[in-house]
Amino acid sequence: MKIWEKPDFEGESIFFYEDKNFQGRSFECGSDCPELSSHFSRCNSIRVEGGTWVIYERPQYLGYQYVLFKGEYPTLQSWNGFSDTIRSCRLIRHPSSRHRIRIYERPDFSGQMMEFSEDLSDLQDRWRHHGVHSAHVQDGIWIFYESPNYRGRQYLLEKGEYRRHSEWGALHPAVGSIRRAVDI
Repeated sequence: MKIWEKPDFEGESIFFYEDKNFQGRSFECGSDCPELSSHFSRCNSIRVEGGTWVIYERPQYLGYQYVLFKGEYPTLQSWNGFSDTIRSCRLIRHPSSRHRIRIYERPDFSGQMMEFSEDLSDLQDRWRHHGVHSAHVQDGIWIFYESPNYRGRQYLLEKGEYRRHSEWGALHPAVGSIRRAVDI
């Protein structure tokens, strides 16, 4: 087993495995890493020992992103992965125990607005508009999912203003579910 760095905080680490079901070469990571390609060529399973992690398909925290909580992910489908390419990761720090987000019907915080402080597995149950075009994260860290039931592409939104869906990395304003990024 190859160790990259001792975790900054005890118990906050993530293990990447080249093969499914935690087989093959592995790599342990305990803090942000902008470039993982020198440590493994592919990733088909992951074990999160602690913390909340965001993994990216490209170096320097770019490309598709996946938010992983403590637990085991024996196949790339178990974290909704589209490919076995993982090239960077970062540990999410939780500066606030409170979570509040406002979503808007139109860009630039216009149109109808709703505020949430809890997870919603199906946004359409409460939000009757086609898409979310802007958002203001007032407290905490949130994850937008393209589809209901926390499926599809994921987008991490940290505290701040997002005037257009492109500012959180989405090509389209489709949001099917939202979740607070909290350690589970």
